[in-house]
Amino acid sequence: MAVVVWIVEGTWPACVDAARAHAPENAEIVLLHVTGHEPADAAHGAFAGLMGRGRPERDPGTRVEHLAAASAESLLGAAAERLGRPCARAERTGRVEREVVAAADGADLLILARDGDRARLGPHSLGPAGRFVVDHAPCPLLLVWPEPAPGLTTIPAPPPHPPHHD
Repeated sequence: MAVVVWIVEGTWPACVDAARAHAPENAEIVLLHVTGHEPADAAHGAFAGLMGRGRPERDPGTRVEHLAAASAESLLGAAAERLGRPCARAERTGRVEREVVAAADGADLLILARDGDRARLGPHSLGPAGRFVVDHAPCPLLLVWPEPAPGLTTIPAPPPHPPHHD
């Protein structure tokens, strides 16, 4: 069984705990972190716009890329330590939601955490990236709450019935 665990800052412990609880001992687990390209692209663009392209060694976008890679490596290391069993680590860069879907191709299970409004139950508990992954994943999903789920009283009220027409 191949299991992909999407590691995201702030929610990854719940995903790792779910893998420990639900993935068979002989499962091949891949801890996946995806770095979005937006911050580095913004830094590259700002530098080029303000300073021109004549001094690429001073481009802060490169530094942002290195910091993001170091952060991802650290996060994946902490996740692997928490998992406490053999696993592979994968770091990807690009459109986060599309990279997660691509990484899950061929997997038997994808574990992810809710990434939206976690104060109430309902569809808004998934942010744009999580919603895309849930809608497009090529394998079964295990969707976890990163903290205890809110109570049933947080379910939004149903819309009122339309008036009857005579």
